[in-house]
Amino acid sequence: MKRLLSFLLCFGILLFWSSCRNDFEFSPSIGQLEFAKDTIYLDTVFSTIGSSTYNLKVYNRSDDDIVIPTIQLENGESSLYRMNIDGSTGVENDDQVGKFFENVELLANDSLFIFIETTIDIASPDLGILENQFLYTDRILFDSGSNQQDIDVITLVKDAVFIYPSRNEIDDDIEDNYITETLTFDVDGDGTQDETTLQGRFLTDEELTFTNQKPYVIYGYAGVGSGKTLTMEAGARVHFHADSGIIVTDNATLNINGALSSDQEALENQVILEGDRLEPLYEDVPGQWGTIWLYSGSENNIINYATIKNATIGVLSEGDPNATNDKLTITNSQIYNTSSFGILGRATSIKAENLVINNSGQSSFAGTYGGKYNFTHCTIANYWNSSFREYPALLLNDYIVDENNIVFVNDLTEANFNNCIIYGNDNPEFLLENEGDVFNYKFSNCLLRFDNNNLEGIGNYDFEDTTFYVDNVFNENPDFEDAFENKMRIGAESGAIGIGSSSFLVTNDILGDPRTGSIDAGAYNNTSFED
Repeated sequence: MKRLLSFLLCFGILLFWSSCRNDFEFSPSIGQLEFAKDTIYLDTVFSTIGSSTYNLKVYNRSDDDIVIPTIQLENGESSLYRMNIDGSTGVENDDQVGKFFENVELLANDSLFIFIETTIDIASPDLGILENQFLYTDRILFDSGSNQQDIDVITLVKDAVFIYPSRNEIDDDIEDNYITETLTFDVDGDGTQDETTLQGRFLTDEELTFTNQKPYVIYGYAGVGSGKTLTMEAGARVHFHADSGIIVTDNATLNINGALSSDQEALENQVILEGDRLEPLYEDVPGQWGTIWLYSGSENNIINYATIKNATIGVLSEGDPNATNDKLTITNSQIYNTSSFGILGRATSIKAENLVINNSGQSSFAGTYGGKYNFTHCTIANYWNSSFREYPALLLNDYIVDENNIVFVNDLTEANFNNCIIYGNDNPEFLLENEGDVFNYKFSNCLLRFDNNNLEGIGNYDFEDTTFYVDNVFNENPDFEDAFENKMRIGAESGAIGIGSSSFLVTNDILGDPRTGSIDAGAYNNTSFED
């Protein structure tokens, strides 16, 4: 009985308290809203490509439930921004959806989210814009009159050259029934044109020179046809959508012709290849696009002063190990943040000088199924820390295994690494695997990470055998500026200082500084870092 009385007493007090509250009696906002930021920057978007969705948090710090009479974009229905407030798209008028909201309720000491995005066509006649880029601005207005508060919204919009496959409707009676163009070329080298599943198209003759006038945005794979050369001039910017890239087919050539900038560490004259999301959030995200695919039969491919970043595979080079000229010559270039391989060679031939590769989900450089590779003054590092990686920074082998577990072997005719740094945050950082008899490799005057007592002195890891290893330094700190941020210059305490040989000298380092006196290994001369 006593318990029942106590319960009834507590229930009565609770009922009395709740009846005294003016629940859901909202007072008009009087300009007391607070905001998480005073300006919304949607960063940079390409013309006609939708932005990411950004958010603004709006606070009611008072003890009163309030109603905001209106939340609207200042440019009204002509605004190129769209809003969503806590899941609502606003009034039902089609012209005002995402532009105008009425009587938005906000409880005491509570908050709401405003989500905002945009899609802007820089060529729209309504904008009257002639430049290649411009700032588009608007304001979010909260209430009106003396109680009005506002937040600026700003977007930098860039014009671009868009390259994408055609999309053709295949059945007029079925909604959204489209087929996207795919590439057709001689896949197996038998002289016949084979259909592939790669969405994309071949570049026209008018598209075979990428200039620095506008950035290029590629959807699907841009193909370089037989007998054609794709040239990228100094300062060109190339952006790839997801699952996109460049494929250079039989008898075709890629010529990336960047240059050293006046400020040696600046990138304005380099050719930069990256994803098409320009927001800072995506700046260093691996795997945003596919690869530069140098298909079997392509020839005389040259990459000079390029930065390739955020791909799945930076460069995939296949076939032609015995070509008169190396299939790929890559110099003064950087490859970063690849979710799989920085460079993957398959039975191919590659010459590299002043090349830096870092931060790869598997290997930074993999020369597989034999081939021919000559790397001089290169920094092949891997400081990947986004997940477990199976392979070291450098992988060499001479075989492949098919789906039936049959092993196919191809000669590794040469793999020379001279005055290089091969290092990373794992150990060891190079792996040599062979199934055949022709497996020729040599490391000379390199800084190498390999500290494994179970392997040293055995098989391919006899570091006293001068047929394969000459004047190398092992496991000394390379003193990178900040390897996890892809800053790969070496400092004054680097183990790579002075260990290089003039027999393999590349006259200038990747920044154009002359190599004189004692020679440092890797792509950079040593420097003293500023605090």
